[in-house]
Amino acid sequence: MINLSYLKEKFFEIFGGGGEVLCFFSPGRVNLIGEHIDYNGGYVFPGALSLGIYGVLRYRNDNTVRLKSLNAPEYVTFNLDENIEYKSEDGWGNYPKGVMRLLLQKGYTLKGCDILYSGDLPDGAGLSSSAAIEVLTGYMMLYSSLKDDIDRVKLSLMCQEVENKFIKVNCGIMDQFSVAMGRKNNAILLDCNSLDYKYIPFVMDKHSLVIMNTNKKRGLADSKYNERRAECEKALEIIRQNKEISNLCEAEIEDVLSLIKDETLLKRARHVVSENNRVLKAVEVLNEGNIEEFGKLLNDSHKSLKEDYEVTGLHLDTIVEAAQSFKGCIGARMTGAGFGGCAIAIVENEKIDEFKDYVSNYYSNKTEIIPSFYVSVIGDGVKFLG
Repeated sequence: MINLSYLKEKFFEIFGGGGEVLCFFSPGRVNLIGEHIDYNGGYVFPGALSLGIYGVLRYRNDNTVRLKSLNAPEYVTFNLDENIEYKSEDGWGNYPKGVMRLLLQKGYTLKGCDILYSGDLPDGAGLSSSAAIEVLTGYMMLYSSLKDDIDRVKLSLMCQEVENKFIKVNCGIMDQFSVAMGRKNNAILLDCNSLDYKYIPFVMDKHSLVIMNTNKKRGLADSKYNERRAECEKALEIIRQNKEISNLCEAEIEDVLSLIKDETLLKRARHVVSENNRVLKAVEVLNEGNIEEFGKLLNDSHKSLKEDYEVTGLHLDTIVEAAQSFKGCIGARMTGAGFGGCAIAIVENEKIDEFKDYVSNYYSNKTEIIPSFYVSVIGDGVKFLG
């Protein structure tokens, strides 16, 4: 956790002293199981992390907005009265700019402000730093008038719209929803088609959730993500010629195997349908307290992502292979878009240090990259800290 006193000191150093400053936190997210399902209309099972992005804010008496991040060199300044546009030179600042632009378009009254951002989320690791900064910005800007009465589902949908239309990344709803709606010690079973959701207790007495960062930036993720979406849309079209369904996750495995002749499209659809089923099975076994069976489902998920959806690659496969071969690990899989980024593992508490050493040696010997590890609990969504 980042020291808030330090952040306030840095804030005054950058923006000058005086006035009341408010502190907020927005988490990253990890999807426990249900990968590449959100844009196919099925179930996902994410949780908010204890890692995330902090925001220190001071409202101004004019409509100027000044943004700075301790994690990047850019200063971003603009005026709420002027047309807010995407500018490549503003880098990360386009995320908060896009959120403020949409809030103004929706008729919200915003105040000018100075904001300092700082996070302990590794950039490009697939833990959704973009959703964290979007939801954080929206929450901070609405807080002056709505306080804790902010509609979090509406906030998550607006932030998804920013990502889709302003940032031009065609993401589903899962990331923003998890960040806005997270609850400590609970994962969220989310129906991405209807936005119906349930909190499912996720507390492990003898095991911990270990996030393994390959430290390989997700180079192919964006292009392959769009390719996979297009393949899934083609598979859906084929099945719809024979069966009335609204999304690919409504299909049965039998539909996929009997109706799709193209080998690539068959594999993509088989992953989607089987992974959606694994999410529901995961909730069932967790409700029974069967963490070992949950671990097996993680292993099955990775196998499907590797062989049928083909979004893993050398680095993710190597780190997951290492984790799965360690005796104190009951399950591991990639998480996020793929082609680098992070994987997760469920590891016995007493063996975490040994696990880190083992996986680090195994992985670095094969890739010449040293991985990073984060032991995280499932935490709350975006919130005011004080």
